[in-house]
This record gives sequence, C-alpha cells and structure tokens, in this order.
Amino acid sequence: MKLQRRVLVVILSMFLAIGVVFTPITEASEVHAASAYPNLERSINLIMSDSRMKAINSSVTIRKASTGEIIYQSDADKKITPASTLKLLTSAAALDTLGEEYQFTTEVLTDGTISKGVLQGNLYVRGQGDPTLLKQDLDQFASQLKKQGVTKITGNLVGDDYWFDDVRLSPSIDKSDESRYYAAQITGLTLSPNKDYDAGTVIVEAVPTQKGYKAKVKMTPETGIVKVINRTNTVPKGSKNTLSIKRQSGTNNIIISGNVPVGSSGKKEWVTLSNPTAYTLDVFKKSLASKGIKFSPKSVVRRGIAPADGQVLAVKTSMPLKDLMKPFMKLSNNTHAEILAKTMGRQKYGEGSWNAGLRVMREFADSIGLNSSEWRFEDASGMSHSNKVTSAQMTELLFLVRSAPWYSTYVQGLPVAGANDRFIGGTLRNRLTSPLVKGKVIAKTGSLNRVNSLAGYAETKDGETLIFSILTQDQKSSTIPLIDKIATVIATSAN
Repeated sequence: MKLQRRVLVVILSMFLAIGVVFTPITEASEVHAASAYPNLERSINLIMSDSRMKAINSSVTIRKASTGEIIYQSDADKKITPASTLKLLTSAAALDTLGEEYQFTTEVLTDGTISKGVLQGNLYVRGQGDPTLLKQDLDQFASQLKKQGVTKITGNLVGDDYWFDDVRLSPSIDKSDESRYYAAQITGLTLSPNKDYDAGTVIVEAVPTQKGYKAKVKMTPETGIVKVINRTNTVPKGSKNTLSIKRQSGTNNIIISGNVPVGSSGKKEWVTLSNPTAYTLDVFKKSLASKGIKFSPKSVVRRGIAPADGQVLAVKTSMPLKDLMKPFMKLSNNTHAEILAKTMGRQKYGEGSWNAGLRVMREFADSIGLNSSEWRFEDASGMSHSNKVTSAQMTELLFLVRSAPWYSTYVQGLPVAGANDRFIGGTLRNRLTSPLVKGKVIAKTGSLNRVNSLAGYAETKDGETLIFSILTQDQKSSTIPLIDKIATVIATSAN
C-alpha cells in the first residue's frame, strides 16, 4: 500500500475515533500553545524573547507525535534556510522510492577474452554511484582477476561513470568550498578513503619532521593523480600550528602550507578530487599491479561506456540503504544526499540528474500530503542558502513518515543527543549531554554560515513523544546554545 493511502487511512481513523482536528497554523509572529503544555509555552517564549533570537529570522513548531496537533508555534509559516535538516526529506524520499534493501552495484567487465593469462581486450569498471566503494574492494577485484588467471591486459582501463549525468557540482557549491569533503563531486564511479564513506575524497595528512625541514605528507589511499605542493616548515615545539591543506580549484594540485610544530600531530584533511572517476581508476590500477597484473605499454586509462554484453568478471554490491542511513544521517554526509537524489532520478525517470532527483523528492512530498510549494530546494544535502522551508512543513513531514513501513530505519538513522559513539550520537554526540536530556532527543542538525537548525523527536518528562523543528538564519553568531535550550525545554516538559 502506498504511503499516501496509509497516511489517509490513519488520519481518517483518528477523525472518526476521537474527532481530532489539527490545529491550524496561525499567521507569522503569532505564538500558540495548547493548555496542556503551559510551562513549555512560557519557557520557550522566554527564550524567543532573548535579544539574540529577536534579532534574527526564525521559525519554530512543536507537534504531538500521536496526533500531529500543533502545541507550540512561532512564525511557523516563515520560510527559513533548513541547512542539513533538508536531509530529513531526502532520506524519506530515498527510502520510499528506492526501498530499504536498495544496493549500489559496481562491476568489472571486459569486451575481450582471457587466454594463457592474457586478457585480450579492455577492462571496464562500471559504477552506479556507490559511495561505499573502498580501496579494499578494488583490491578484492584485483584478487578475483588473479584467480581467473589474468596476469596481463592488452587493452585499456576504462571507467564507466555514465549512470549519472556530467554535472558534478550542485549550484550551491562555491569555489572556496570545492576542496572540502562536504562538497565532493558527484559521479557514477567514485571512491571513499575510509568507512566514514566521504566519497570522492582522499585523506591528506601532514606531520612534523625535524626543525627547518618540510612536513611529511601521507595520502590515504595513495594515488598518482594528485600533485602535492609542499610549502610547509617544521618549527620548534610549542610554536603555533598554521598548517593549511587545500586543493587548487579546477586541478588536482593539493597545496600544503604553513608551520607545523615538532611534537604536534600535524593536520589531517579529507580533500576532494577534481575527477573521482580517474581517482578510482588510478587506485584500481595500483591494486592490479600489487597482484602482478600488468597492462600493455600502449594501454591508457580513460573514461568510456562499458559494452552492454560485456563479460562480468567481478561484482561488488554495497550495504543496503537501511544500513547506509547511519553514516549518511548520523554524520550528515552531503555526498550521500546528492548521490541518492541522482539515484532516485535514475530509478524513476531513467535520468541520473539533479533535476530528475529533486523532482522525485517534490513528488514524494506531495504524495504523503505535504505542500511541496512550501519547500524550495536546489540540492538534496541542504548546502544551498537558497533552500527554504517552514518549521510547520518540517514537523508535518516528521509526523507523516511515522506511518511508513520504513519509519524504524528512518528514525534509527537520526543522531541521538549526548551519545558518545559517532554512529549513534553523530552530530549530536557533544550536544544536549545533560542527564535530563541525554538520549531523549533524536534529531537532525543543520549548520551553514549564519544558519543553524534542529528538527526531530523528543521524549518529554511524561514519556510523550513531541515533534519539533527549530530553524534560524541571519545570525551573527551561532544560535546552537539557544536551540539546545528549546530542545531541553521540550524534553523536560510535562503536561
């Protein structure tokens, strides 16, 4: 049964059984609270009257999870930049469109034949955007080829990344962000350096050597497509660490500059690559070489389309989407969001593009009863300041998805307040750590320049679950302390 039908049945049954009618959303700046939560109203109004909150734009809505009834709102219809809380819509749409068991596939195949240890033909790697592909998977591919007797390849090494279109960066990515892990290029064939799965990045680490000498640089995984420009200097112990690690825009030149003190840990950065497909192929070629598999001197590494009837030599399938939800949502992985958007577009419309993927997200919103015209977004991760939504719509989303068959997977992906484990607490592991609140708030964080947000679920003192969305923008300093105060009020309230 479709989610929309299930939602309508649930709502209709509530109307018939107890006559519940949702509290209508009032005009901007009006504040409303149900009489059952007078202390919550007073406490949050006090926070909202803080000069820091009055000087910015904000939108706050709180609902009962059991009925969807709004029990508090302040500028509930004001459109605010959601930052990464937009991923609440992206992940819901992905679970509904792709399914919890969806897996990405990467294939190694050939258009030739294997005879006496020689693969006569090209070797292709065809990707579907798997953000969890690791060097160890490429090593495994090489081992499988070795077991099939391959020691030499006469043709080229070809990367097929055509599962997605050629637009690799969303409109929201500024040149100053291009080298940062949160702004990786989105391609059909990409590689992650470790199990945080920041696809399309390489880990670059600079550590001190001896005074007067350059820092030692290490990359994980090692790749030859990167040119490291080392402008560092090791300085005496106790000096200031001024290391900077950035990729030069439009190139794969990684410039490392500044001073690194003796005895310090140096600096480590996840740096994006300008061509994730070429990066993946380069690391794979090294994996092949490590197994004694060589290419002909005339062989080249290039991009191309794998033959539809090619012989598949090795396959890797990713973890299912229900498991990917944790690194995606707990760590707020932007690349995962954009990959999922393009995957949704490919799945539903045969087009792995942002246009198609965002269309699927809007259609999903409408299908469950949201008003997609109240949502404006040009990416799926929340990176764009042009993205806008109201707290009323955000909380309605969080209410409606509770009837979905994949809801348990959805909510288990959200960060848990104060939980130390990165894959439980995620971006909330160092927030809301008071014993009164720890573990009682399960929510998605959002943060951009001059923007902070938090949206999710909170268990009250009486054990009731409330849904909340707190969106703020245009602040001169972080509003996280004030947002956390509101979340604390919700979690410690009683009716």
